[in-house]
Amino acid sequence: MNNIAFQDYYPDELSHCYGCGKNNEQGHQLKSYWYQDEQNQGNIDKTIAHFTPQPCHTAIPGFVYGGLLASLIDCHGTGSAAAIAYRYAEREMGTQPAFRFVTGALNVNFLAPTPMGVELQLIGSFIEVKPNKVIVDITLSANNVICVKGSLIAVKMPASFIS
Repeated sequence: MNNIAFQDYYPDELSHCYGCGKNNEQGHQLKSYWYQDEQNQGNIDKTIAHFTPQPCHTAIPGFVYGGLLASLIDCHGTGSAAAIAYRYAEREMGTQPAFRFVTGALNVNFLAPTPMGVELQLIGSFIEVKPNKVIVDITLSANNVICVKGSLIAVKMPASFIS
């Protein structure tokens, strides 16, 4: 299994996102990968990312700011959409032309307070995969407790975004 994050395949001119862009030094630098666990044996159509919030991500003392959580779900979802698009096209990640996706819709449900001081885990599952649209459901957990569920509709990046 390849240990290069989906986002690290993005071309430099498309790697400035605050959430996941490798060229944004002040961003979150979120990294997403294919995921396989005991319940998902032989099927790696799930994705995983980890993130540890910093003190600046505080909502109230001891808990993570919800906007950060939504941002993580957003970036894990668009990265996952790009990865599955390459897989469905039977192409290696990073080959040109690049598959990049942007957020068409984002729904976030906060189920439990998300504690500070622990690594967060995001797991993505694909609901629908089409050439220009991917729907990804994502859970965000802390200490093995699902704190947030999100659903993202990712749409293929318009050519007008690339200059």
